[in-house]
Amino acid sequence: MKRFLILAILIPTLSNAEEHQDHSMNEERLGVNDLSIGLRSLLSEEMRYLQKGMADIFPLYISGDWEAIAPLARKIENSYVLKQNLSEEQVHELHSKLPVGFIELDQKFHYLSGMLAHAAKMEKPELVGFYFSKMGETCLSCHSLYATERFPKLEPTSNEHAH
Repeated sequence: MKRFLILAILIPTLSNAEEHQDHSMNEERLGVNDLSIGLRSLLSEEMRYLQKGMADIFPLYISGDWEAIAPLARKIENSYVLKQNLSEEQVHELHSKLPVGFIELDQKFHYLSGMLAHAAKMEKPELVGFYFSKMGETCLSCHSLYATERFPKLEPTSNEHAH
């Protein structure tokens, strides 16, 4: 329920997506970098929680422990350290400073973790692997767009081939 509440608050930022497409990559990055120290701290706490959850799932996946994966994936889906601890001022700050793309990737990641939980519950190894992989790709996409200061090896180089 809390996820839907915060999304209802953040959805208005999505309506301006076309306006934001004209912004440069640096302007998009400024949204995350421009957050207050307190909000960045909550965001870091959330990322550590998600990283731990992903790390905990991998050995369960390779050992076929679907029963243990499903509740972990649900915890990741519902992990809202950031959103559970927000003041009204911080909600406004998120609304005004987070890039639309960041919000979309966050929503995608949590959706994928819900799908992972479902696939594990249904004991579908190929789907568990698929959704786990897609979650990792979403992390990589977000980090390469919005966290290259923290992950400098993800900074695009001029000699990379683009499709």
